[in-house]
Amino acid sequence: MSSEFKARVRDLYIGGGAPIAVQTMHESSPASLDAEKAVEEIYSLMNLGCDLIRFSFSSKEDATNFKYIAKHSPIPVVADIHFDYRLALLALECGADKIRINPANIGPFWKSKECALSALDKGAAIRIGLNGGSLKECVNGEADELISLAEEYANSFEAIGFNNLVFSLKSSDINTTLNANRRFSKLTGYPIHLGVTEAGGLITSAVRSSIALSKLLEEGIGDTLRISINGSLEDEVLTGVEILKTLNLRDKGIRIIACPRCGRHTFDSSSFLKSVEKELNMVKKDITVAIMGCSVNGPGEARKSDLAVCGFGNKVFLYKRGEKIKEVTIDSAKAALFEEIERYE
Repeated sequence: MSSEFKARVRDLYIGGGAPIAVQTMHESSPASLDAEKAVEEIYSLMNLGCDLIRFSFSSKEDATNFKYIAKHSPIPVVADIHFDYRLALLALECGADKIRINPANIGPFWKSKECALSALDKGAAIRIGLNGGSLKECVNGEADELISLAEEYANSFEAIGFNNLVFSLKSSDINTTLNANRRFSKLTGYPIHLGVTEAGGLITSAVRSSIALSKLLEEGIGDTLRISINGSLEDEVLTGVEILKTLNLRDKGIRIIACPRCGRHTFDSSSFLKSVEKELNMVKKDITVAIMGCSVNGPGEARKSDLAVCGFGNKVFLYKRGEKIKEVTIDSAKAALFEEIERYE
């Protein structure tokens, strides 16, 4: 089950049966960036599976670089706005494909209405982004307050004829996130953005987000997501993509199998995986690649995988659909693997 309505963000659709989108948020303000390098970075993130990217837009100084990035980015660009609605208007003038505003701090609705009218004129979308940490008070409980504000804004935007909307109800607490999104999804047909906010570093965020988001996604709740990691943008994207691939909600891309380190290993599969992982994740073919380091599980995984690299001492063997096709040196194994990936049909 997907959301009833579909939001349009440039040429990307969210909800209404569209594929679930993965997004990330840049850790730096546009004003502090080299705009050309930022666009290059966005291309790299797109190749890893990122569908849209958000930037904080917190001052007028962000305008020049944000405009360049929005114009040249290969994927939609979102402006994240807090407190000052005039910055949202400026971001839309600079080409934002979508703005995110927070009813908990944006002020009276007339300010949001101005944003909606501008977004309507420019064909941009709006995300109503509610975080538990930004609520001023929780009289009835965090989930209740998130839902109440979201409903209020949905009704207010509908009253002025604006429905190119996405909603997010996020908390650092998994149960609150689950409760709020389950209940809100029954009240509205709008697309829902999923995430566990302030989720921590790579391991804690990946675990907490996987637990919460997988439950919601398996219930048909959620149309786009961000894994909030106190770490790299690449890790956010890769974790989000991996959650979707594991749930069979995203098909395109390689499935990587790699054995853990143990006392039996005679080939440094860990170092080899690190040397190829980023490039593997950019490959769009739907194949399984195994990287194995000992004779116990290596041959078995090679039989079940489309392609496999199995190292035994100083020898590295390549397998294709279970058949050994090549013996190479450790130094040439990476090139040999990608040569076979390129050929694979």
